[in-house]
Parts: sequence; structure tokens; C-alpha cells
Amino acid sequence: METHPALRRTRVVAHLLDDAVRVPGTDRRVGLDPIVGLVPGYGDALAAALSLYVVGEAALAGAPRGTLLRMCANVAVDALVGTVPVVGDLFDAGWKANDRNVALLEAHLESR
Repeated sequence: METHPALRRTRVVAHLLDDAVRVPGTDRRVGLDPIVGLVPGYGDALAAALSLYVVGEAALAGAPRGTLLRMCANVAVDALVGTVPVVGDLFDAGWKANDRNVALLEAHLESR
């Protein structure tokens, strides 16, 4: 079965935001989300806006309302906790809302 175009695009965005760089000396990976979140005031808002791209692709791919709400909740948790100095940035590195949302989109597409 060929991979749905929306899934290919969202995987690229999720990788950039959640897993783009390996932390030296570890098996952990981080992306732009926790790095951009370090910018005071606007970083977490920008990261959340970029994360909404995945939700938008899922909507265009026909994901049901419940799935879209779960995706929005993942982005909201990431954005809200991310605003807490230091702890929020560590949380961003582990929560990986975009990877979670791509998994939700993939589950939806496989169920069709």
C-alpha cells in the first residue's frame, strides 16, 4: 500500500520538530520544538503554530473530529507546559506532540 501524501508530509514536519538532532552521548533525539521554545515569549507560540500544521493536514485527510480534538489537546499540553521556564523545555523534549499526532493520523488512515 502506498503511503498517503499527508502522512509523508506530516512525518517530515514531526521529525524536524521532535527528532531532528541526536543529543550527543545519548540515544535521545530532540527537534526544533524545544529549541524554539527557549525563545522567551514567542518561542512556544511559534512551536505550537508549527505543530498545528500536522493537525491541519489530518483535517484535510478526513480525520474524524475526535482524532482532531486529541491532536489539538496534544499541541495544547505541549504549548502550555512548555511555557514553564526550564521544566517546560525539558517536557517539550520528551512529550513529542507531533510524533503523537502523526501516530493518530496514521491510525486513522490505516482504519479506512
